Amino acid sequence: MGFPKIHRAMLLKPAIEAHFSDVETVCVEEKMNGFNVRIVTVDGKIIAITRGGYVCPYSTERAQKFLNIDFFEEHPELVLHGEMVGPDNPYIPKKIYNVESLELFVFDIRHKHSGIPLPLHERRQLAEEYGFTQVRLFGEFPKEEAPLRISEIIRELGKIEHEGVIIKDPMMEIAPLKYTCSQSNCADLKHAFKFYNDAGRDYLFSRVVREGFQAVEWEETGDDIDKRCLQLGRSILYPMIDSIVNIGNGVRLADEVQMRLSNLETVSKFKEYLRRQGIDAIFSEPEVVGDEFIVKIKKLNKSTNDKTLSMWKGETW
Repeated sequence: MGFPKIHRAMLLKPAIEAHFSDVETVCVEEKMNGFNVRIVTVDGKIIAITRGGYVCPYSTERAQKFLNIDFFEEHPELVLHGEMVGPDNPYIPKKIYNVESLELFVFDIRHKHSGIPLPLHERRQLAEEYGFTQVRLFGEFPKEEAPLRISEIIRELGKIEHEGVIIKDPMMEIAPLKYTCSQSNCADLKHAFKFYNDAGRDYLFSRVVREGFQAVEWEETGDDIDKRCLQLGRSILYPMIDSIVNIGNGVRLADEVQMRLSNLETVSKFKEYLRRQGIDAIFSEPEVVGDEFIVKIKKLNKSTNDKTLSMWKGETW
């Protein structure tokens, strides 16, 4: 039922030529910046499962609100894969997609037991029949044209701070590849370096390396490289400097997110869910918004707070 890891193209032209050597065309869909879930039914109820294999109570409530259960009753052998996107997102809140609260964008449908995906165009047609919101399809391109077309798409997506693309075999017999915008890499780094001692080293380093490969592939020189360096450096240093100053002034850093829900029981379930994940969080009192509730959450980043405070007290690295 899980979604396999998607490998990353670092240089588009050689990666596409090597990876998709057995096909004539590739499809390009948008890679959206949210959190990844699989949607199934258990005992007649829709549930949402995270990439890590956990049933998320908040995602489950939202999926039950978004989705037509007829799909699962008529296709019990299939699993929806989608990205939960929007500002009311307790994992990765984003306001860049013109989504008011939270929305599920379907990017794959697979067979439950085998994990075999539906061909891309068949999947899109089926999702459309049931009224599911889908990730954007930019087109199907001859393999030889794809690197240039994708570079053009990436430049435009970067201007609006979107994440990137997924490159797919139309029949979905070959595993997809992903490729992301520089602006998305830097946005990730900006958030991660705010909590520099909580973010994994591989997470940070890999995003810096991507910038080098993209600069080479795009044949950047002089001013373009300087601009990329400045954007990258600002993404790393400014948030870290702010964190050091704030902690030195007695501020405890927290990742502030929120969720919108219909049932307050979901708050208790989500608190327990985060506790089991080892995440310390402070929940606000619910705020009534129409017929729903907004609950704000402060997720405490203990390692960065403690490490930085110890430096202010004179400890060494």
